[in-house]
Amino acid sequence: MKFLRNLLAAILGTIIALGMIFMVFLVFLAIAGSSEEPIKVKNNSVLELTFEEPIKDYGGKYEFTDIDFNFEEYNGLNNVLLAIKAAATDDKIKGISINNSFLSTGAANTKSIRDAIKKFKVSGKFVYAYGDLFLQKDYYLASVADSVFLNPTGNLDFRGLSSEILYLKELQEKSGIKMEVIRHGKYKSAVEPYLSNKMSEENREQITQLLSSVWNTYLEDISESRNINIENLNTFADELATRTPEMALQNNFVDALSYIDQYNTLLRGKLGLTKTEDINRINVLDYAKFASRKVKTSGKDRIAVIYAQGEIGYGKGNDNYIGQEVMFKSLKEAREDDKVKAIVLRINSPGGMALTSDIIWREIEVTKKVKPVIVSMGDLAASGGYYMAVAGDKIFAEPSTITGSIGVFATIPNVSELAGKWGINAEQVNTNKNATAYSLFEPATDNFKKYAKEGIEHFYKTFLKKVSEGRGMSLEAVDAVAQGRVWTGLQAKENGLVDEIGGIDEAVAYAAKTSNTKDYALKNYPVYETSIEEILQGFSGLGFVKSKEQLLKEELGEEAFNLMQQVKAMANKKGLQARMPFEINIH
Repeated sequence: MKFLRNLLAAILGTIIALGMIFMVFLVFLAIAGSSEEPIKVKNNSVLELTFEEPIKDYGGKYEFTDIDFNFEEYNGLNNVLLAIKAAATDDKIKGISINNSFLSTGAANTKSIRDAIKKFKVSGKFVYAYGDLFLQKDYYLASVADSVFLNPTGNLDFRGLSSEILYLKELQEKSGIKMEVIRHGKYKSAVEPYLSNKMSEENREQITQLLSSVWNTYLEDISESRNINIENLNTFADELATRTPEMALQNNFVDALSYIDQYNTLLRGKLGLTKTEDINRINVLDYAKFASRKVKTSGKDRIAVIYAQGEIGYGKGNDNYIGQEVMFKSLKEAREDDKVKAIVLRINSPGGMALTSDIIWREIEVTKKVKPVIVSMGDLAASGGYYMAVAGDKIFAEPSTITGSIGVFATIPNVSELAGKWGINAEQVNTNKNATAYSLFEPATDNFKKYAKEGIEHFYKTFLKKVSEGRGMSLEAVDAVAQGRVWTGLQAKENGLVDEIGGIDEAVAYAAKTSNTKDYALKNYPVYETSIEEILQGFSGLGFVKSKEQLLKEELGEEAFNLMQQVKAMANKKGLQARMPFEINIH
């Protein structure tokens, strides 16, 4: 019997070992695939803009800590903009075809891509757009094209912007699980869903103004490209005047109703091809690999672009969250590199941990004493993201950037009511009266709330002071536009919270100008550290393995999954939070 048990154990161990070896082999295959040479650009090619994955600000550079290997991803906004810019002067690229549905990035980044295409058109090359289905953001991008084509049985959505927030007060009361909330700022409504079952007037006011500002940017750009006045565009949105392909054509939103084969025939005509010849297409992200290598070889000086993307946490940091370790390393390397003449800090963050925001703020302050630090805001640079930004010498924001949100809050989960229902009684033994700072199973004491409120007020005053010093405003002036209030880039410029309206290209150009640099190339940071162990834990890039998040999303449905993620994220936040006052999803 013992022999049989040992034999089975040995067989099981062998199977597990072989499985691990197989997984490592797959990882190395994935790594090898990521290091392939960029696709060669053929003559008479079309640059195709089709975004099948979410577009982050920065694809990222990665190096392994356990093997001598590094690689770069090319799925960032920086790569898209570089590819479009390079294509304008590449004789092999004859034009752009926008063939995209469900663009997954924010309004500000969409405008950056749109503006890059608009500059591309100056080259005289064609830009066409085709869609089976255009959602509003997709159409906003496509509308920059010379001509827009819609499937005859397709759909073009144009109805105005909407944002929905879920309120959880009654759910807490029924479940016995609640969030203890301490905040400063009447607009700091990240916590509002836990305190009420309806939207406050202050929150409704700021969301209305924010949506209106973003919508006006959409309207102005579409009006210019499609030659439809803004008043008519609003009327069309109210009347759903693009709800059929025929109505979209009649109202000048598209130039023709075509099937994809008819659209391809048009492209062949522009390229001088016969009906049987294949179109040489190159995806924008593939072309970015070629373009990045070409650009890297030019310029004796460097402008460093440091990307801070994701929520602000504490610790190392990666391509999904901002930690002080990665930011410290990037800022230090950039300021100590003699070839780097100026730094652009690209921020795309809703905020997060207040302590980390302040730690990074200090490192930026240290850096700008050595070299200019210019801030470029992406889709979001709110709360803790804005806290970091005020350390810069100059701030650029897109018209639709969501920024401001100068305020602080803390949320702490409490299950005392649920524990009472289940017959759970928690007892504490203390050496001092405040030794138990907080118990999940006891109602928050007045003492705890008092001290937590003091911490909130102290950091809020610190926040105001940092903004006051960084922006050259009085404390009273900052407080007037603070209180957790969120602004778009255009509104923030009017309020003195940012200096210029412009994208990352404008920020880089200013950084070069202010450092008297004309012959330069860009150097991107951070370089993220990873390992085979980390990749195996996440099973990244293995199509036949589904993460637990994917499985939960399939079982619960996307809306229920997103709600669960929001509640989980709020419950996991530690320390004071300088974070955006609400989860905003613009539809």
